[in-house]
Amino acid sequence: MLLAEDPRSLPVLRLLERVAPSDATVIITGETGTGKEVAARSIHAASRRRGPFVAVNCGALAESIVDAELFGHEAGAFTGAAAARAGWFEAAHGGTLFLDEIGELSPATQVKLLRVLQERQVVRIGSRRPIAVDVRLVAATNVDLEDAVARQRFRHDLYYRINVAPIRLLPLRERPGDVLPLAGHFVEHIARRRSIEPVRFTPRAQAALLAHPWPGNVRELENAVEFALILARGGPIDDVHLQLAPSLPAAAPSAVAGETAEAAAAEEVQAPPAADAPAPQSGAGDGDLYDELSTFFERLMARGDDALFQSVEEVLVRAAYARCRENQVQTARTLDITRNMLRTLLKRYGLLGLPGDTDEAAAAVPPSRTPLRFQVIDHSRRASQLDAAESAAPLP
Repeated sequence: MLLAEDPRSLPVLRLLERVAPSDATVIITGETGTGKEVAARSIHAASRRRGPFVAVNCGALAESIVDAELFGHEAGAFTGAAAARAGWFEAAHGGTLFLDEIGELSPATQVKLLRVLQERQVVRIGSRRPIAVDVRLVAATNVDLEDAVARQRFRHDLYYRINVAPIRLLPLRERPGDVLPLAGHFVEHIARRRSIEPVRFTPRAQAALLAHPWPGNVRELENAVEFALILARGGPIDDVHLQLAPSLPAAAPSAVAGETAEAAAAEEVQAPPAADAPAPQSGAGDGDLYDELSTFFERLMARGDDALFQSVEEVLVRAAYARCRENQVQTARTLDITRNMLRTLLKRYGLLGLPGDTDEAAAAVPPSRTPLRFQVIDHSRRASQLDAAESAAPLP
């Protein structure tokens, strides 16, 4: 469901309503966390199509399996292909296929995708028999595709093929009138999910929400509200419950699409730097930080919160994933765990949807969200503020 009350959001809603009933290919652009998948689902829901909505994150598909995932394969087509398997295009027959991060596809896959869109047929790996597919394509990217085309990193013919109905979603900072309605919606949604009573925002909390620039957009807002609900313990959400980080620069649209194998290998060796944060200090300061952390845990345990370990684990994973700009290699290294273990945790907390999941597994995982962007600053002052807020809040 798209929720928008800011006047600057209304033209986008009207455009979505006009585009939805047609079968036109749609390309949705916008910064990370602006709600591109939500918009795609709204288009499908308002269309005349009765088939499934299938969402695929192209950036999460390894180059070695992307063709098999998208177009399918026959038994014995390659090592490990014990049985024939339909690809995502066949799975979306009669419905809508949402290709997120389409700008990350390699040039070779772009050629095959273009042919499927032109012929309305797929040919599985290991087969020569074309299979007709009736699929509406909705694509999304935060890559500047025009610049990528100019740099010859995205095929111009594929760009013109998918750029039939372009829709740009505004970042949250450009539509501040949506902040409070969205925050209220998330409170009600999370309260239903956790079977708790929804709460209100105090005037100070509302002012803090409106003042924050939201570099992570709607997903950052959702995570901030969810964590604030945990800290508020059933009372009104105050500004001290909103763990809002100092503003980080919003991610600019990237023109890097279809990176080379050498660049991908370089990422494994040297992961990108973490988000702007003070460099780690060694010495007596570390002891102070761990003392403060120990004190904070003592206070949490004294409160008797349910599922304390899982809550702390989730906060740690989200914070590390955000600090490392959603780079799995760097996040695993930061947490000193294997990448497979990290992917399990990311999936557990709704930060990663894996292709090939069963319907039951997918249903058990909450919708994907951008990691919570926060850092703890001045713990002693924050602890005193929380104590004051808790003493003023009614008991749950």
